[in-house]
Formats: sequence, C-alpha cells, structure tokens
Amino acid sequence: MQQYTVRTATLDDINILLTFEQEIIRAERPFDETLDKDPISYYDLRQLILSEEAEVMVAELDSKIVGSGYALIRDAKPYLDHEKYTYLGFMYTDTDHRGKGVNKAIVDALLIWSKSKGIHEVRLTVYNDNAPAIRAYGKVGFKKHILEMRVHID
Repeated sequence: MQQYTVRTATLDDINILLTFEQEIIRAERPFDETLDKDPISYYDLRQLILSEEAEVMVAELDSKIVGSGYALIRDAKPYLDHEKYTYLGFMYTDTDHRGKGVNKAIVDALLIWSKSKGIHEVRLTVYNDNAPAIRAYGKVGFKKHILEMRVHID
C-alpha cells in the first residue's frame, strides 16, 4: 500500500478542491433525483478552511492532491448523551487512487482532530444505494445508524 501524506488544506488548494466537489456531485447525481441542475455547489470550502469549527484535510502522493475530506463540529440533538459531534463530509478520492487507503488515511486524521477537540461522536451521511462508499466507511469503523426516507408528492 502506498504511503499518503495527509495535511490540513489551505486556500492555495481551493481550485483542486472545487474540482473534487464537482466530481462528488457528478458521482452522487444517480443517487439523488432531487439535486438541482448544474451548476450547484455543496460546500463553502473557503469558509470551512478558515473555520475554527472545521478541519479540511487533503491526502497527497508525490505532492499531488488525491483525496479530501472535512470534519465539522455540530450541535447534537438535546436528547442525546453528547452536546457536540463531528460531521464528516467532502470525502473524495481520485479515481486512480481508490481502494489504496486514501479514504482511511483522511478519516483517521479527521478522527484524531475530532478527539483533539474533545469530541468522541462522529457521523456522516451516505446514499443508501452507494455501496462502494458504504463499504469504504465500514472498513474504517462506521456502522449504519439511521435511514432517512423521502417521498415526492405531486
């Protein structure tokens, strides 16, 4: 397995990160008929990079960014046994590097960051039909928790 370097993203990385965002949207379109027509954006990457409540990380191989992800501190529901949790998002691995440990390296780094902030509950969302993503998250310890359902009414 290749050794990937994971580091905090900077504003200098924004162009490649915006490209990754569009790749995520393209990959998720088949799973979500409710996504609006292009152009759309999921994230305010600049704000996430600058936020004290978030950590955007990238994985590099030979100085080329090949993956990304972020951790964002959120307020938990008042009925849960924790006040805050970390939400993971923007998880992307370049197609040439999938299955080679990039996702694990980024998730591990984001979990370390979360723990450094005193947070021990970490969550993410994934489309129910996105089997490769579900497998990847399962490999790093995530378990299915809640299934969100929807219906479109005319």
